[in-house]
Amino acid sequence: MKVALIVVLAVVLGLFVVVEIGLRSLFGFGNPLIYIGDEQIGYLLAPNQHTRRFGNRIEINQYSMRGSPINKTPAPSGLRVLLLGDSIANGGWWTDQTNTISTMIMRSLASSTDSNYQEVEVLNASANSWGPRNELAYLHKFSNFNAQAVVLLINTDDLFATSPTSLPVGRDRNYPDSKPPLALVEVWQRYIVKEKPIPEMKAVHNEPGDRVGINLEAIGKIQALTRQTNSQFLLVMTPLLREIGEPGSRDYEIKARQRLNDFTKAEQINYIDFLPIFNSTTSPQALYHDHIHLNLQGNKFVSEVMERSLLEILGQRSLGH
Repeated sequence: MKVALIVVLAVVLGLFVVVEIGLRSLFGFGNPLIYIGDEQIGYLLAPNQHTRRFGNRIEINQYSMRGSPINKTPAPSGLRVLLLGDSIANGGWWTDQTNTISTMIMRSLASSTDSNYQEVEVLNASANSWGPRNELAYLHKFSNFNAQAVVLLINTDDLFATSPTSLPVGRDRNYPDSKPPLALVEVWQRYIVKEKPIPEMKAVHNEPGDRVGINLEAIGKIQALTRQTNSQFLLVMTPLLREIGEPGSRDYEIKARQRLNDFTKAEQINYIDFLPIFNSTTSPQALYHDHIHLNLQGNKFVSEVMERSLLEILGQRSLGH
């Protein structure tokens, strides 16, 4: 009887170890990216992290950017671009480090340049669900790292983004502030246990006032900070998948989009709206990972258009395509 019990326990323990190792090695469970709260930014990815999620490599540098460690000051003869954004710029767990929009632009610029630049960097300061006010606060905290150009990549939803808050950190399963003890624990917490809502988030979601106007003001302040350092500014907006084709954007989105168009013209902001560009392609749905995020093909498409605009505003047509 004792021998049988020992065998059963050994089998159970063996299965546990196999499952644990499989969840870690194949899917990256047990080693999620963690977040830290910030009074102004709301939250940001904790610095100096490395992980793999579902086979995709993710690296966060010392400034909470998605990318390798950088020097605070760029090389004297280098080109540095700072990309600010949310999960679309970040790429999330579904995008390998080599396939983010910033890496694609950097790789293409580096391969197409001649001796004008010894080094090309496209920095990626982004986090899930950031809006213009989060990105403005990041600039205030860290500066633009002496970038020759700053690119703000938003999506339609960001026009309605709420005020930065650190409430989700450590309380929302998507914003953990520590590593779980086991991969199995993370799977249990993420997919099996029903998550309790954060009561205080109701007030955040119900933020009063002209939210679109507040976010447009934040975009204007980002442009102003960029101009103060004699850098170029490029604003880019991608649409939600449901906005493409018919019936198109909803009435409130159409009004917000028009306000953004008017604002960019009044402030002389270089602006790319991908909604008409996507609508003019043959299979825009093939560019999406889900209803809002882009897949590898979408990242490639967007990065090529952004690169052409960057070369234009930087006055480097000779480097381009």
